[in-house]
Amino acid sequence: MSKKPNLKDVAKVAGVSAITVSRVLTDPTKVSDKLRNKVEKAIHDIGYIRNHAASALASKKSGVLAVIIPSLSNIVFNDVLQGIYQAVKAKNLQVLLGDCHYSPLIEEQLIATLLSQSPEGFIVTGTAQTDYARKLLLQADIPVVQIMELTNQPIDMNIGFSHYQAGYDMTKHLLQQGYRAPAFVGARMDPRTQQRLAGFKQAIADWPEPCRSFIQTTVQPSSIKLGGQLLQAVIAESNNQCDAVFCCNDDLALGALFESKRMNLSVPKDIAICGFNDLEASALVEPAITSVASPRVEMGRQAVEMLFSAAGKGRHAVAPVDVGYSIRVRSST
Repeated sequence: MSKKPNLKDVAKVAGVSAITVSRVLTDPTKVSDKLRNKVEKAIHDIGYIRNHAASALASKKSGVLAVIIPSLSNIVFNDVLQGIYQAVKAKNLQVLLGDCHYSPLIEEQLIATLLSQSPEGFIVTGTAQTDYARKLLLQADIPVVQIMELTNQPIDMNIGFSHYQAGYDMTKHLLQQGYRAPAFVGARMDPRTQQRLAGFKQAIADWPEPCRSFIQTTVQPSSIKLGGQLLQAVIAESNNQCDAVFCCNDDLALGALFESKRMNLSVPKDIAICGFNDLEASALVEPAITSVASPRVEMGRQAVEMLFSAAGKGRHAVAPVDVGYSIRVRSST
């Protein structure tokens, strides 16, 4: 079996010292472009694999950023990851990514596993971590950013927007359009969806005129097909009185739109439909779907910048950031 290439082998092939190779790996800004290219070519030619653990012990820096999201298949979180990867590209960092499948317990296990890799910073989705997960992140003594929603008690730093207020404002929009029997339909019912539902309920309660409301939720994962099923359930529950449906995301809204056509319901005359997350398809269907939009790519980018701004400054070195949201009003409402 051939010997595994080491740092000295890279130095020999590149014709430089081992110290130069180490500098290229840990802080490439300290060497010239010519030297760096030479070393990187040697690394590629001999198939050298860097020992991150050893580098971390020597330099106190692992070159690793830990990130946990709830779903790799959800385009919402893919947008956030796009912003994260854009930001780390110039930072000489590698991303260690975990998918917790919306499970607080799996998230807890992932946090413990990723912290064992000595990351320089940690980005977690949401603010509903378990007590033990919070304890692990607090004791890690590294910058931590909770993303996607806002909280009054962040572990360290926080960037996101109010899902409660967005739910409230979307419901208010429906009421202002004259709809008086709106429904909320939700899937999976993760904390952010629950906040949107709370906003829906409060907007109904605050409206000065009498109106009816309906709620259909499930813990099933969201899908376009499920959106159609939930619309059917709402129509049946309301005895055909429901005149607007606020879907917790655009997948459900698309399904509700397709099902409304099968049921010969005119949108928005017979029933209005709106969603959340403003996916590309929502603006392309007919009628186009009203939805809540937020700057997800920018949120991911800013989360990384917050980590670097806080490095070495202690807890809560950077103030919480509200990235806001907007309601994209389209013909479905």
